[in-house]
Amino acid sequence: MVRVLICDKLPVIRSGLRAWLEHEPDVEVVDTTGSGLHAIALARRTRPDVVVTGLELHGLNGADMIRQLTSPDHGPAPRVIVYSVSDVDDVVGEVLHAGASGVLVKDADREELAYAIRAVAAGEAMLAPAVARRLVNWFRRRDTHPEATLSAVVETLTPREREVLLLLAEGMQPDDIAEKLYIGVATVRTHIYRLRGKLDLRDRAQLVSFAYRAGLMRPGTTSPSSDRR
Repeated sequence: MVRVLICDKLPVIRSGLRAWLEHEPDVEVVDTTGSGLHAIALARRTRPDVVVTGLELHGLNGADMIRQLTSPDHGPAPRVIVYSVSDVDDVVGEVLHAGASGVLVKDADREELAYAIRAVAAGEAMLAPAVARRLVNWFRRRDTHPEATLSAVVETLTPREREVLLLLAEGMQPDDIAEKLYIGVATVRTHIYRLRGKLDLRDRAQLVSFAYRAGLMRPGTTSPSSDRR
């Protein structure tokens, strides 16, 4: 069973999401709340695998709640899915940087929500296709400078790890990366696992954020070469 905590300011949304998930045999809703502070307390007490949350909460906004929920200072952290995101691109970047593992848009249906819950519970990242496209476009439009502290970390990556990271940042899936680089999917997943370990990141969403914050994805950046190695 995947244990889920639901958070949203509006009771009707909390009730609706709970009703949806009651139809899923492998999902258990442990509780619901409209308060960000209460959500943190509930998460520490009930230990959900996944927190599904809106960004409008009483007492503490969604991004700040996510930062506290995913902080390593409080033991194993739940995965977080932000539900019902609007079309504001910088909000998507903020919640991913805060530690969310999934982002769904406001018109997501029950099947998408259930799929996202299972995916993030298994350690994957889950971005609605529209969110992924907007996020990539938003990062490419930004005139950002790489964070100086990340330069030394980038230097620890092997050329192949950097290739895989760049392709992840472009929104490619492991199967597509394997085909482009002429390597096996298992090898790609191994590189992703090593990247997460080297960079101390939890999932692919944070790897994408790192690539942009480190200055690896600038306007005009081209995909890595697909030559055989």
